[in-house]
Amino acid sequence: MALNIVIMAAGKGTRMKSALPKVLHKLAGRSLLRHVLDMTQGLQAQRNVVITGHGADAVEAAVAGPGVQFVRQMPQLGTGHAIQQAVPALPEDEGTTLILNGDVPLIKQATAQALVQACDGKALVLLTIHLSDPTGYGRIVRQDGQADGNVLAIVEHKDASAEQRTIREGYTGMMAAPTGALKRWVGQLKNENAQGEYYLTDIVAMAVAEGVPVLGIAAPNETEVLGVNSPVQLADLERRFQLEQAETLLEAGVRLADPRRFDVRGSLSCGQDVEIDVNCVFEGTVILGDNVRIGANCVIRNASIGAGTRIHEFTHIDGEKAGGAQVGAGALIGPFARLRPGADLGDEVHIGNFVEVKNSTLAKGAKANHLAYLGDATVGERVNYGAGSITANYDGANKHRTVIGADVHVGSNCVLIAPVEIGAGATIGGGSTITKPVAAGELSVARGKQVAIAGWSRPLKKR
Repeated sequence: MALNIVIMAAGKGTRMKSALPKVLHKLAGRSLLRHVLDMTQGLQAQRNVVITGHGADAVEAAVAGPGVQFVRQMPQLGTGHAIQQAVPALPEDEGTTLILNGDVPLIKQATAQALVQACDGKALVLLTIHLSDPTGYGRIVRQDGQADGNVLAIVEHKDASAEQRTIREGYTGMMAAPTGALKRWVGQLKNENAQGEYYLTDIVAMAVAEGVPVLGIAAPNETEVLGVNSPVQLADLERRFQLEQAETLLEAGVRLADPRRFDVRGSLSCGQDVEIDVNCVFEGTVILGDNVRIGANCVIRNASIGAGTRIHEFTHIDGEKAGGAQVGAGALIGPFARLRPGADLGDEVHIGNFVEVKNSTLAKGAKANHLAYLGDATVGERVNYGAGSITANYDGANKHRTVIGADVHVGSNCVLIAPVEIGAGATIGGGSTITKPVAAGELSVARGKQVAIAGWSRPLKKR
């Protein structure tokens, strides 16, 4: 049976006190509307129609993609008026139309599917919620006031009588309806109410009058149906969402120092015996191998961390895109280290405090322990890269690569001006500026003029 999904995203959200359209405010790194659209992907709808209004150009640009169709509600004259604008985008009368809210981001796919299945193209099905304080929600009026009685009407809070406001079952703004009947009902809506708006909730009385079954399905929990109308509500929903992510990881065996001081703004996959300290943020796609330890106050984005690696406190890793930063097994990173896009670190690599790595490959056992920069470099095994040393990889127009062979020792405060290659086993004296290739095994000292001492060798320390 054909399924249409209509998402209402036209509201201004004046209590957000922001020029940004309400549905584009971020929750866990994604816009509220993107959360809803991502959830609907598994429902396999024939069409997804998004109703825009306030900030329509920005909203449409932000979420445009295959299978998403937009209609505009100008001006915004209520929820019923919004669905009236969507009717031309629903050409068939058969099947079911699921109506969702673009500012209610955490509804689960199972809940939405339950509405669709209960409707089955025949019944009007409302998603409801029982609240201790339903202020602001339309009240579900059931036959004889019985909890399991047939739904007779929804009364908006501002139009409800004192007696009706004592009802604790509220309407969430989401429903599933037979498409043909929905189109007919919204065409009959009138705006004879306190706000002069067209209420979608008035179709309940029409369905009852026609003898169409009206069902109320309760949401599994409050979090799934909470909307966002203010910064306070957005912050509350963020913490609810993050606590859910934390509890899922805890149940899988991940050890979190404090589940309430933890943020996932993308996808986090963890192996066995992973430990994460407080105030860590994970964005994009992050993979943590077995026995990884993440220190406090780290930000990790689009990175894969190998088994047994320790990420010390205040480390920032940004791969920019999925898989953009790689750290091998048994590595030590930080504290206060920065890995940028293209950082590819092998096993047992050490990157210490205030070291930055960008678009560089470091082979097994390489070390840069203090105050250094490696950009556009290829670094061999067991290299020791001194404090204060940098690769000067940009000449003002182009970037060039530095190649450092295995077992090279780079002293403190050196500048390697790319393109340049340092041969295996060479030593760069402290304070040197290297502009020419250094052969394998040579000692190069460059303070004013580069001097290479051929045949010099130093005892290699086994690690």
